[in-house]
Amino acid sequence: MTPAELYATLEATWPPAAHRRIGPWTIRDGRGGGKRVSAATAEAEWTPEDLPGAEAAMAALGQPALFMLRAGEEALDAALEQRGHRIVDPVTAYAAPVTALAAEPPSGMAAFPHWPPLGIVRDLWAEGGIGPERVAVMERVAGPKCCLLGRQDDRPSGAAFVAIHGTNAMLHALEVTPSLRRLGSANNMLRRAACWAQDHGATRFSLVVTSANLPARALYASLGLQVVGQYHYRMK
Repeated sequence: MTPAELYATLEATWPPAAHRRIGPWTIRDGRGGGKRVSAATAEAEWTPEDLPGAEAAMAALGQPALFMLRAGEEALDAALEQRGHRIVDPVTAYAAPVTALAAEPPSGMAAFPHWPPLGIVRDLWAEGGIGPERVAVMERVAGPKCCLLGRQDDRPSGAAFVAIHGTNAMLHALEVTPSLRRLGSANNMLRRAACWAQDHGATRFSLVVTSANLPARALYASLGLQVVGQYHYRMK
C-alpha cells in the first residue's frame, strides 16, 4: 500500500463533514468527529507566511489549529514546532492482503456484520468514547461499509466499523468492552471484517492505530498485518 493509497483510503473511509482549499492547505470541518477529520494538510508548496491563514480558518470553524504531518513533510513539521505546535498522537498504519485475514473466519456467532449500527453497537462505542459525532463520520461514507457486533461468552463484547475505497478496506472504531478484552473478540471482529471486505471486492485490508497502543499493535502484527506508514499531528 503506497502512502498515496493510504491517505486516499483514510479520507474516503473516514471523511470530514466538509473540506475546502485555502491557499496551499486543505481545511477540514470535522464537526466533533476527531483529529482525522479535523486536521489541515498541505497540498501544495507553502511558506511560513501561509501558516496563519490555515490557523485562522480552523479557528473560524471552532476547531484548534491542528495539522496532519505525513512522510516527507519534515520542513512543515519543523515550522510548526517553531510556532508552538506540539506533537499529538503519532499514528502507525498497517495493511495486509485481505485473503491473509479472511482465510480463517471466526465462528458465525463471534461477530456480525450489519448496517446501520444496532443500538447495542452504538452503546458499546459510546462506552469507549466513540460518540454520535464519530458515528456521523461513518454515516457520511459513500462506499460499501458495515459495522460489526462482537460477541464473547454469549455477551456483546465489542464493535467496529469497516469501509471500502476502491479495492482497499479500512477498519475504524474498534472497541472491546474492558472486562472482555484479551479473550479473542478483537481477533474475531478483524477476521470477520476481512471476510466481509473480501465478499465486497476488497483485496487489501488496512487500519491505523496510535503508535502508543502496544497491545493493539501486537495483535495486528500477530495477524500478519505489516506497517505501511506513519504520521502524526501537531496542535497549537
